[in-house]
Amino acid sequence: MKIITDPKTIEEESMRIIEQVVELHAFSPGEKAVVKRVIHSAGDPSLAGLMRFHPRALECGVAALRSGCIILTDVSMVKSGLSRKPLALLGVEVRCLIDHPAVAEMAREKGITRAMAAMELGASVADGGIIAIGNAPTALFALCRLIAGGKAKPALVVATPVGFVGAAEAKRELMALDVPYITVTGTRGGSPMAAAIVNALLFMVCTGGTTHA
Repeated sequence: MKIITDPKTIEEESMRIIEQVVELHAFSPGEKAVVKRVIHSAGDPSLAGLMRFHPRALECGVAALRSGCIILTDVSMVKSGLSRKPLALLGVEVRCLIDHPAVAEMAREKGITRAMAAMELGASVADGGIIAIGNAPTALFALCRLIAGGKAKPALVVATPVGFVGAAEAKRELMALDVPYITVTGTRGGSPMAAAIVNALLFMVCTGGTTHA
């Protein structure tokens, strides 16, 4: 077997293989680009069947990035997984409050998780921006409550919290709200998937890719 060592060639070949082995006809060109990056991040073609897009998700996410929005993440792993060059090019700031002292204090006082406290303290700063949750179902539950109460107004929610306790339920709660979202249903998820979704949108903006069918 010939070993491919060039990163760009590896990515291009990966995307070619995904196109061959995954049924993608149900997705628009923009959605397809997102799905392929999620599959690439996990090495799992079956994820295509779990992806869900709000009808205005790509439109709203791309518009927010073009405006130089703020991206709020639930954990530092999502933040660190975002591509720095397009972020800098677009003037997009990424924030994560999970390690902020005020978050730990609020979590202790209210008896909630730090992820929930971080959302309660930070969600409003991403009004008109993107909130990407890649780890904690409790963060998504908190965000859903804030959105339902009119206390958070993100342009797009990227939701891939993972686990057997609350992840599937939190995603269902999100999809019942009147807010653009991109999610992976069920218990599967993780920070690399959330980062992959946001990166797909960043590359879409920077390369002039389509968001439409």
